[in-house]
Amino acid sequence: MSNVETEPAELRCGALVDSAEPTEAPGVEVLAARDVPLGGPRAMLVRRTLPQRARTLIGAWCFADHYGPVDVTTTHGMDVAPHPHTGLQTVSWLFSGEVEHRDSLGTQALIRPGEMNLMTGGYGISHSEVSTPRTTVLHGVQLWVALPEEHRSTERDFQHHIPEPVRVDGAEIRVFLGSLAGAVSPVRTFTPLLGAEITLEPGAAISLAVDPAFEHGLLVDSGDVRLSGTVLRPAELGYVPPGVGALTLVNESEGPARTILLGGPPFEEEIVMWWNFVGRSHEDIVRARADWETSSDRFGDVVEYPGDRLPAPALPNAVILPRRNPPRG
Repeated sequence: MSNVETEPAELRCGALVDSAEPTEAPGVEVLAARDVPLGGPRAMLVRRTLPQRARTLIGAWCFADHYGPVDVTTTHGMDVAPHPHTGLQTVSWLFSGEVEHRDSLGTQALIRPGEMNLMTGGYGISHSEVSTPRTTVLHGVQLWVALPEEHRSTERDFQHHIPEPVRVDGAEIRVFLGSLAGAVSPVRTFTPLLGAEITLEPGAAISLAVDPAFEHGLLVDSGDVRLSGTVLRPAELGYVPPGVGALTLVNESEGPARTILLGGPPFEEEIVMWWNFVGRSHEDIVRARADWETSSDRFGDVVEYPGDRLPAPALPNAVILPRRNPPRG
C-alpha cells in the first residue's frame, strides 16, 4: 500500500509525527492511531499506529495501517495506483474482502483473509492494489518492515503464505511471520520477526511464551483486550519492551476479540522514511524520488493497471538527519 498523503512527513526514528500522547501503564505503552485518507476525494480512511510521536519502530516493523470494516458497495473502496517502494518489505493481511495485487515482477495475486502476501522492495519495486468487484466489506492491515543495511538493496521478491490456525486456550492463532505457540512460518525475512493474528473467544485468557529479546506490539482490531494488565481498545496498539518472556491476553468483551501481534529485536540502525521509501539519508530519498519521477528502470512497470501511476509528492524544504527510536529506559 502507498502512503498517499499529499505532504508526507520525512521521518527519522524518534521524530515527532503526530500529536497523540501515549498513555503509559506498567510494562505497556498505549499508542493511539491517527486517521489518514487513502487517496482521492472519496478517500478510504485508514488508522495509522506506526510511525508516530512516541515510537517509529517495533523491531523492524516501521509502518502499520489498519482499515475497515468499510462497505465498498457504497464507497470508493481501495484503488491504489502503481507506486514505488525501496528499502522495505510490505505485508498485506485481510480480515474480510479481496484485493488484487500487481507488481513489476509480473506478479498478479489476490489477497484474501487469512492469507499473507509479502513483497520485498529492496533496491526498487512498484505495485498496485485494487479491491475486487467481489468485495463487499474491506477490512485488514498493511504493514511495512525496514530492511537492514546489508539487505536493503536486495532483489525484488514476492511470497505468499497461508498459515494453519493453532488453537490455544480459547484463542485461534495464525502465525504469518516468525514463530509462536508452536507454529512456524516458512516465509523469509531479513531480521527476526513475529507477525500473528490472534482471535480470542469471549472471556478467554491466554499466556503466550515469547522471545524476551523481542519488543512487541499488540494492535487491537475488535473487542477490549487486556495485555499484561493494561486494557487496549479497538485501533490502539500496546507496546511491550524487551525483557518480557510471556504475554498475557484477556478478552474482556462479550464477543470475540481480534488482534495482530508484532515483534522483533530492537532495530538499531538509523533510517529515514519518506513517502514509500526507507533509506539511510536524505540523499537516498532524493535519489529514489528522482528515479521514480524519471521512470528509470529501478522500479520496473506494473502492466494492465487501468490508469496512471502515482506521482511522487514534492520533497520537503529541509534535510533531516536520521536517528534511532527513543532510548530504552
